[in-house]
Amino acid sequence: MSRCGACGALALIAAFLVADPALAASRPVSTLQIDGVINPVTLRLVGTAIDRAQAERNQALIIQLDTPGGLERSMRGIVQRILNSEVPVIVYVAPTGARAASAGVFITLAAHVAAMAPATNIGAAHPVALGGGVDKESMKKIENDAAAFIRTVALDRGRNAEWAEKAVRQSVSITEREAVRLKVVDLIAESVPDLLEKIDGRTVKTTKGPVTLATRGAPVQPIAIGFRDRFLNVITDPNVAYVLMMLGMIGLLAELYNPGAILPGVIGGISLILAFFAFQSLPINYAGLLLILFGIVLLVAEIKIVSHGVLAIGGTISMALGSLMLFDAPEVGFRISWWVLIPTVGSTAGLFLFVVTAGIRALARRPLLGHSGLVGRTGVARGRLAPEGQIAIQGEIWRAVAEGEPVDDGAPVRIVDVQGLTLKVVKAGNSGGAP
Repeated sequence: MSRCGACGALALIAAFLVADPALAASRPVSTLQIDGVINPVTLRLVGTAIDRAQAERNQALIIQLDTPGGLERSMRGIVQRILNSEVPVIVYVAPTGARAASAGVFITLAAHVAAMAPATNIGAAHPVALGGGVDKESMKKIENDAAAFIRTVALDRGRNAEWAEKAVRQSVSITEREAVRLKVVDLIAESVPDLLEKIDGRTVKTTKGPVTLATRGAPVQPIAIGFRDRFLNVITDPNVAYVLMMLGMIGLLAELYNPGAILPGVIGGISLILAFFAFQSLPINYAGLLLILFGIVLLVAEIKIVSHGVLAIGGTISMALGSLMLFDAPEVGFRISWWVLIPTVGSTAGLFLFVVTAGIRALARRPLLGHSGLVGRTGVARGRLAPEGQIAIQGEIWRAVAEGEPVDDGAPVRIVDVQGLTLKVVKAGNSGGAP
């Protein structure tokens, strides 16, 4: 009897909480900002945000989206997480001037509530074969698959499936006002508070059943992105990954040129490992990567083979061509910026040409040490050389034998030959002997 009474009391409390809008609105709304290309790091962030919102019993999760597109595999993972979320997910294309292009269209259409800020756009979702190597028939299969996927997502959310299919097949794009008129998105909101006002009282369908939102005046709880995810997001940027790869190559080659320096090798090794980690999440053109690796081989060969810079120049050209081909993707977010590519290739070429030139000059320079390095140098007689005696040269005292006429004490002499530990000298300015 007491158990039934407790159950009744709990039911009354639950009914009171639902009936009281003030208490319902006190449940916070989480927000997550996604700005940039869609990649595995983005998938991890969205998945973590949904799990956190569900664990903390937040009434909704707002994803503020601004993306040029991204990887198809990561996009599908995000769409699946949204479709299977127990907490309502609201995708808000913002701020003003933002876009939801390519993969962003799929993510927006999958949301329980889709909203856009003024002066934003959505569309251009035609699939692209990153890295090349896809024939026309295979591309048609990819397009049909993407069209079917976006159509079923739109139908599930009650949105315009015909326009969604056009976005895939014809790469159409529309403004926020056209999106609302065509029922691609639900509404236009000036800001997050305005969005919360406009969706208040809306009922959405989740995996746990219908949920009525009570968001008017609800506290907003931003989800902070941790250092690990921020770091991974930074190094998976194509420009950063490319610079890390080039820095790694320079470090390792500097270690080969100067064995025992240690620091260049350590920095180069770490940079290369981070670069190859980033390449796992990026659309790599393997022809470009092979050209860069071939450039490394040529530069390493320059260390062992004296080619007077031919191998170094060939290696630099190979790396430049490989850099141009490394990320062969139409999306801006997956291409290396010219402002990064030109200085990086130029600096690398300049560095290696400087090293090779310095090596050639060192080979052509007269030796500074040993017997051959003494010939031609001048010293001062320490005592009279008639013909034997001593001379001072470079702060050292050497046994010397004067050729030709004797040399007075303190007179300048020039070394013309070295025999063991004895120097053969002539008066400085004498034409006799070798210079």
